[in-house]
Amino acid sequence: MTKVSFKVTVNGRTREATVPPRMLLSDFIRQELSLPGTHVGCEHGVCGSCNVIVDGQAVRSCLMFAVQVEGSEITTVEGLTQGDALHPIQQAFWEEHGLQCGFCTPGMLATAQELLAQNPDPTDDEIREAISGNLCRCTGYEFIISAIRSAAVKLREADTETTLQPV
Repeated sequence: MTKVSFKVTVNGRTREATVPPRMLLSDFIRQELSLPGTHVGCEHGVCGSCNVIVDGQAVRSCLMFAVQVEGSEITTVEGLTQGDALHPIQQAFWEEHGLQCGFCTPGMLATAQELLAQNPDPTDDEIREAISGNLCRCTGYEFIISAIRSAAVKLREADTETTLQPV
């Protein structure tokens, strides 16, 4: 079987790989890179559990081939942490009980990351619209909405602190 070589940056680290051309991005992340945080749910692009950030956009990694991300920057749930500290979105999900079983959480975090990068102060309706493609069977979504709202505040406060720092 023919294999294809490509280069990609995952969680800030440049990786070179040679994989079968039809290997899914989700399988590449989980199996080749040993990053199990990207969950595979429906394998049809319906549930959003496999969402990762590719070049700033949340994408369903079960619908992409790994070789399609040649030259891209990918952030998985493992790449959201800042050293030993949780990312403000992760912290907000923890504080606001935005997760229960945790299966949908990596995809929700990727979706929230994209939303808050594009819209730092979303309304609840905008949050609902953003996560409408992510299925959660445990929380009823209200805690997730609260978590994203809280994360938006945390990120805005962090931006304000950064801009107020003396140079």
